[in-house]
Amino acid sequence: MSTVSSPRLLLIEDDPQLGPLLAGVLDEHYRVTLVADGRDGADTGARESFEVMVIDRRLPSLDGLAVVDALRRARVTTPILMLTALGTVQDRVDGLDGGANDYLVKPFEFDELFARLRALQRVFTGEGTSTSIGDWEFHPASQVIYSPYDGRILLTGREAAMLQLLADSPGRTFSRLEILHAVFSPEDQPGTVDTYVHYLRRKTDVGMVLTVRGQGYRLGEP
Repeated sequence: MSTVSSPRLLLIEDDPQLGPLLAGVLDEHYRVTLVADGRDGADTGARESFEVMVIDRRLPSLDGLAVVDALRRARVTTPILMLTALGTVQDRVDGLDGGANDYLVKPFEFDELFARLRALQRVFTGEGTSTSIGDWEFHPASQVIYSPYDGRILLTGREAAMLQLLADSPGRTFSRLEILHAVFSPEDQPGTVDTYVHYLRRKTDVGMVLTVRGQGYRLGEP
C-alpha cells in the first residue's frame, strides 16, 4: 500500500479490467490516479503534479499520442511511459518522437513495468552533465534543456541527439546528410533534418540552430 510520501503516478488506461488491475499493482509503490478517458487524462496531467505517468496508446476521445502531445505543449515535463498493443518499430518511434520517454508493449510483466518506471525516475531526478548554449543549459543524458525564461523543457530523443551533435562542435557547420547519418535512420530523407530543426527552434529559440545557406546547420547563440 502506498503512503503519503510515495510519488504520484497518473495512469490513463480505458480497459475496464486492466486499468483497475494496474492501479492496484502500482499502488504498492505509488499514489495512483486512474483516468479512463484521453481528454480527461490530458486535463488532469496538465492541472495536477505527478512524478511519472503511464499512458495507453489507444484511448477514447483523445488517443495516447495526442495526450502526450497536449501535455508537452502545456510544458508538462513529467516522464511518460506509453503502453500499447502495437509493437512495430514505427509505432515505437512515433511514441518516442511524440514526447514519450519509454515504450512498453502489451502483454508485459509487472516486474518490467516497475523497472522501467524506476529507470525513468532515476533519469529525471538527476539531469547529468550540462552544456551551456548561450544562457541555456542543455542536459543531453536526460534530454532536457533549461530556458532562461520558461525553465525546464523536455526534448525528444532525436531532438536531443541533433542538438548534442551541434553542441559538441559549436563552430562547425554540418550538412543535412551528415546530420541525417549521425542522428536519424537510414530510411529517413534529408527533409527530416529540416523538420527537426523546426521542432527544436519551436521548443527553444529561433536562434538555437542557425542555417548556413548552401551548407547546412550549426549551433546558434540564442
